[in-house]
Amino acid sequence: MTLPAPVSRRSFVVASVGAALALGVSSQAQAQAQAHARGRGPFGRYGSPSARLDERTLYVHPGGLGDHTTVQAAVNAASGSGYTLVIAPGTYRETVSVSVARTEMTWVGASGEARDVVVVYDNAAGTPKPGGGTYGTTGSATSLVQADGFTARDLTFANDWLRADHPGISGTQAVAIKVQGDRSAFVGCRFLGHQDTLYADSMALGTFARQYYRDCYVEGDVDFVFGRATAVYESCHFRTLIRDDLTGAPYGFVFAPSTAGANPRGYLVTGGRISSEAPDAYYKLARPWVPSSDTTARPMLTVRGTRMSAGIDAVEPYTNMSSGFPWQDQRFAEYRNAGPGAVVSVPENRPQLTSSEARSHTREAYLGDWTPWKGC
Repeated sequence: MTLPAPVSRRSFVVASVGAALALGVSSQAQAQAQAHARGRGPFGRYGSPSARLDERTLYVHPGGLGDHTTVQAAVNAASGSGYTLVIAPGTYRETVSVSVARTEMTWVGASGEARDVVVVYDNAAGTPKPGGGTYGTTGSATSLVQADGFTARDLTFANDWLRADHPGISGTQAVAIKVQGDRSAFVGCRFLGHQDTLYADSMALGTFARQYYRDCYVEGDVDFVFGRATAVYESCHFRTLIRDDLTGAPYGFVFAPSTAGANPRGYLVTGGRISSEAPDAYYKLARPWVPSSDTTARPMLTVRGTRMSAGIDAVEPYTNMSSGFPWQDQRFAEYRNAGPGAVVSVPENRPQLTSSEARSHTREAYLGDWTPWKGC
């Protein structure tokens, strides 16, 4: 298929960072000016290298005013558990990996505004690797977090790879962040991409990693929130994007959980909203992902108390990824949602929880003895 000429827009980055970004290039001076305009230095209320909060606080600044100029350099320097990275406004064009040994790590966007601090790169699954082959979905991730106890506040995680710029590449999955650790929390963060934006997963099939997302913004088009983690998305905003390469519906799918069959808890979306750039009914709410590596998966998604725009197909909100694993055999349910995309016009297409069943689909039930909402 011949694709249209590239559109001069990296919408999800430019719109998110405003004047601080232009086609993926940051204006560090402007970002710093914004921080100073708020009456503080580049690290806000979090100290500085000369006034360090403690010995396990490291400062990242793209212009050299911190301990490190890249996020990965700061991660590498955090050789044990319990480090905090305070990241100054700017765009950090790099890939970042947090290994399993770097537990209880916290990243803080110093300005308190996620738009100001952006970690971004542009690999896709089909991008050629320097040593041969291609990256694959996991390898495309801008950020990879494998450590337990990771927390991020007020940051943007992005992958600005665009299909229109690479018509010869068929592997269009381009992950902004893959999270595999248990007790991973994200507050006030933004996750920007197109296909496979937020990969909420675990380290192994038998590991039920718990993740918590609050007051976050996620956008994309195909399966842009996916994976096998036990994940709670509380008061989050999901936005579906327009697509210039397709002429008809569906453009894509918001959720694609791959919950292990033995895991009693998958994805819970509560108190959020789903908006859309696309025409009415051009997006499905979800489809189940049963990977070839785990054909016993039983994807689980519960959406409750969430407002859905007309961009979601209210008549047929779910579809299959594979005919061998129909969505009706999975664990999809809704409860007291609102908006034109949540209208129950064909009841058999929209399984609803009873009030009694809904009592077991709460953040407390999903996260167990871990209570991140009390400390965030």
